[in-house]
Amino acid sequence: MRRSIIVVAFIAVGLFLASFSIGTAELVKEPIKKEFGLEKRTPWTTSKVIGSPEPPPPYKTEPAFPKLQKFEEPLDLAQAPGSDRMFVAGRWGKIWSFINKQNSDKADLVLEFKDAKDSKGAAMRQVIYALTFHPKFKDNGYMYVTWIPNPEKEGLEKGTRVSRYTVKGEPPVADLASEKIIFEWPNGGHNGGCLKFGNDGYLYINTGDGSGIADQLDIGQDLSSVFAKLLRIDVDNPDGGKGYGIPKDNPFVNTKGARAEVYAYGLRQFWRFSFDRNKQLGLWGGEIGQDLWESVYNIQAGGNYGWSVMEGNHPFRPERKKGPTPILKPVVEHSHTDFRSITGGFIYHGKRLKELEGHYIYADFDTGRVWAFKPTIRSSNQVQVDSLRELARTTYRIVSWGEDAEGEIYFVDFTGGGIHQLIKSEKVDDSAKNFPRKLSQTGIFASTKDHKVAPGIIPYSVNAQLWSDHAEKDRFIAIPGNGQINLDEVTYPASPGAPPGWKFPDGTVLVKTFAMDMERGNPKSRKRLETRIMHYQQFPGTQEYGDQYWRGYTYIWNDEQTDAELLDEKGADKLLKIKVGDKVVEQNYRFPSRAECTLCHNNAAKFALGVNTLQMNRDHNYDGVIANQLTTLEHIGMFSKKLPSEPAKLPKLPDYRDEKVSIEDRARSYLHSNCSHCHIKWGGGNAEFKLHLGLDLKDLGIVNTAPVHGNFKIDGAKLLVPGQPEKSIILERMKMTTLGRMPHIGSRVVDDQAVQLVHDWIKGLK
Repeated sequence: MRRSIIVVAFIAVGLFLASFSIGTAELVKEPIKKEFGLEKRTPWTTSKVIGSPEPPPPYKTEPAFPKLQKFEEPLDLAQAPGSDRMFVAGRWGKIWSFINKQNSDKADLVLEFKDAKDSKGAAMRQVIYALTFHPKFKDNGYMYVTWIPNPEKEGLEKGTRVSRYTVKGEPPVADLASEKIIFEWPNGGHNGGCLKFGNDGYLYINTGDGSGIADQLDIGQDLSSVFAKLLRIDVDNPDGGKGYGIPKDNPFVNTKGARAEVYAYGLRQFWRFSFDRNKQLGLWGGEIGQDLWESVYNIQAGGNYGWSVMEGNHPFRPERKKGPTPILKPVVEHSHTDFRSITGGFIYHGKRLKELEGHYIYADFDTGRVWAFKPTIRSSNQVQVDSLRELARTTYRIVSWGEDAEGEIYFVDFTGGGIHQLIKSEKVDDSAKNFPRKLSQTGIFASTKDHKVAPGIIPYSVNAQLWSDHAEKDRFIAIPGNGQINLDEVTYPASPGAPPGWKFPDGTVLVKTFAMDMERGNPKSRKRLETRIMHYQQFPGTQEYGDQYWRGYTYIWNDEQTDAELLDEKGADKLLKIKVGDKVVEQNYRFPSRAECTLCHNNAAKFALGVNTLQMNRDHNYDGVIANQLTTLEHIGMFSKKLPSEPAKLPKLPDYRDEKVSIEDRARSYLHSNCSHCHIKWGGGNAEFKLHLGLDLKDLGIVNTAPVHGNFKIDGAKLLVPGQPEKSIILERMKMTTLGRMPHIGSRVVDDQAVQLVHDWIKGLK
């Protein structure tokens, strides 16, 4: 959500209008500084924002093992063949097991990689990506794990390893000394890591393209490399001094220059694949896209899935050399307007949800949405898709699916650490038909045409605003009735440096209207473009996680500026013609999809980006009265408890436009407000560094850190190089308008002032 100034003429602390004449007589008074901007609260009673404009999905979720502990960043789940135990792989070097019963209340530690030390003595936590079990596990106890060992100790720089361990006992314990290294590849980014035994008894491993941005290694179509491939190996018959053998019917065994392990190729980041347990529908998985598309593939022997010549069905680098076999199309693909990061699932063959028999069920990591379709294999390995539909909407980060011995499937919540299952929704919700399709129907405005809010709705402003391609913004808080805000109560999920969030009552609506000067710098030419709302709807779940659920909607203003229409969930683009000096500049303005909203307004960022103590600890102009927002809200009873101290002693973001503030604080404040909501643990970004102002620079993980998504042809590039802005990727990506631009959503125009600010800051660092 963004801020636009349409009618209000006062912007920041201390800003005032000198008296001037309108016509011949009317005077505008200088604003008055007072202790409180509002004397009393008026309840907001006109809300019509209820439910959702889309019909409710047919399924919901519930904890599959409600008494079981929450796991630390779980990444994979599987049941061992011939065993009654499910196994959970935790990201940070731990594997647990528990009995597969609904009332299980204990998970036993199976394996733990102890923290190792790097060459400087710093602790290194080994990362586990996935696990699977030998089909004859009951007899041999073999468990296979994809993990990243200590590169200093093992001599495998940024490498990924598949190891076999022997598991014995009850509860089962893995013998670390039994490790047998099966396969290794030197991959530090996009390393796939999923592994499964096929119905043929061979082990399948996906590797990822090793880059993370645009296949910078140009390796997706290269059969001489194991990158961007699905491998197929024989672990029961090792050969040539390796931990495995090559199946004789692998498709490229006899192809000159090709790695014999390759089963399929052109896969960017094939995140989670599985085999149909009924052996009829083959191998399925989800392909995480680069810029625009998420795909589901039915994998064939020797199949070429296009990366990086194609992204799904669409050209990406068509000029690149193609592999020796034809490029195959995805079975299903989703645009980034409604999907952001696919998590492949399973063909369902359980008994609980008989109506889903034979459906492929999968999910989106970023939005928490669950989808399914029913595939049918036709002649020539062509797949017919029936009943493609959304099954459920969740608040979870669905990172993996697991299947038990009975064919029931479960999903793993990376952030919350729980294991969940789908259940059929019994309640019929018909609220969609009543959801307001026009802004004037929401009950937010007393006069939509005049942009005058209804009684009880409170305007606000922020210390450090989000850049929105020159758009100006008006902001409002709408809380139904006498509901109250719990100040700084939302601390989950915890992330170093991340500020706490405010806990809002059910039905809260945060409102932001965007407007653009059609003649740059001339407020009289300003036109409203859109009004975005964030709607908080409380759902059953834990206080930490499940009940924090916000939906974002956009209303697009008509040319007459009298009303705005609800945009569909796909989003839209509009070409604006802006007069800049003597020229007319075309600017492509993006109205975000609902999935794009969730990428920034995410659980890790506490959803409401601008309505928190850091941003709102400032003076605001309440229709001619200047007062601190926190003391004003407290005075009128908006908080459930008193402020912990006076505002002067509470944290606040500096205004990065204020040149009286140090350049360090200004630059850090800009990065905090524009970037930290994604670059945060469990946030929308996939580069593991932080940009919160509350952390020391050394703790951000950016100083002299190698980029994981490419160096953009800059020699010696790091995320940030003190004194050398020309080698600092953070700055370089702020300047870009093409592939690689940051932020990659929400902005298409470079913020020149911010670029100069960050440049000067980096230049001055030692």
